[in-house]
Amino acid sequence: MKKYKRSQFYQMERTVKGFSNHRRIEIMFLLDKRPELSVNEICRELKINFNTGSDHIRKLAQSGIVMKRADNKTVRHALTEKGKAILSFCKTLV
Repeated sequence: MKKYKRSQFYQMERTVKGFSNHRRIEIMFLLDKRPELSVNEICRELKINFNTGSDHIRKLAQSGIVMKRADNKTVRHALTEKGKAILSFCKTLV
């Protein structure tokens, strides 16, 4: 059995907390279908408040699940490889 360091458990916790919200999981599903969306486009598609959507996306990005890319005056969002793996895991739960 692999031995884990305590810091690795904290990292796992941060990752799990990063996607442990129904709205964040919904954002992950959306970005899987339509990568490179802006916060405005995500909020409009999911019919959520901009501030709420922005906060959820920030938490996903801090967890390493979503990456941001500057595109002129807009920031585009897409799932990272870690985000794709987590989404695959989430799909097994349904």
